[in-house]
Amino acid sequence: MNFQDAVKSGFKNYINFTGRAARSEFWYWVLFSVIGGILFASADAVVFPENDQSPLASIFHLALLLPSLAIGARRLHDIDRTGWWQLLELTIVGIFVLIYWWVQPSQPGANRFGGPAPTSA
Repeated sequence: MNFQDAVKSGFKNYINFTGRAARSEFWYWVLFSVIGGILFASADAVVFPENDQSPLASIFHLALLLPSLAIGARRLHDIDRTGWWQLLELTIVGIFVLIYWWVQPSQPGANRFGGPAPTSA
């Protein structure tokens, strides 16, 4: 899956917490989130130079919250783990556990969450 397909899939499946997401889909979505966050933070610095807060970046991240949770859950499903494991993000050590799981290769064949993740949107 390429960058554009991954972003389209992320928005198309923004409330879909079922099924599986390939590793490329997840990491392209993360890249999109980081690049967008940097761009909106830069725009905040230009538009609101006297403001310490970042309203545009905050709105961007709020808009991506639900799709990011959904794609994170589908990525965990792809390695046969429940999406509830994302709650580990609330801890310091849990973030490293999740990153380790997110970089794991997809489980071949079907698992309890469905067939293999699609390679294109």
